[in-house]
Amino acid sequence: MDLATFNALPAADAAATVRPCADIGAWVDDVVAGRPYRCRDSLLLHAMRAAADWTASDVDAALAHHPRIGERAPGDSTEARLSRTEQPTAAEETAARIAEGNVAYETKFGRIFLVRAAGRTADEILANLTERLANDPATEALVTAEQLRQIALLRLEALIEEPAAAPAEATS
Repeated sequence: MDLATFNALPAADAAATVRPCADIGAWVDDVVAGRPYRCRDSLLLHAMRAAADWTASDVDAALAHHPRIGERAPGDSTEARLSRTEQPTAAEETAARIAEGNVAYETKFGRIFLVRAAGRTADEILANLTERLANDPATEALVTAEQLRQIALLRLEALIEEPAAAPAEATS
């Protein structure tokens, strides 16, 4: 959807557009309330600032909507489609090691492992998972929140396009 359309949506529809990026009510409300945005960069900057205030409870609630890394999100929701396009395909051995790492991570931290998968290979994700298993819970909470912010902004950027430039007027 282009930015002009997003700016013109009723608030409930704009919230439904933003929610698949990160289902954190206060953040969604803040992004919607910031309209109209003059350009996509101003939307993204506003969204980034609003995400800086996420609490541990906000992050935990948003994680409930994320599939485990290495698993394909079921369904046809916008969030599921975005998730499927973000996660790379992994070789069988790497996929098995990621699945084992997910279990170890969930055992240690009590929540799913979250990483910005877009633009990363399965091997890079596995290395990140292995590295983060060494974190203490407080450090990992900060890392997880930052990963969620990155995912939210990437998804918002994917969903809201800059309006097409008006064609130049012909001169005689």
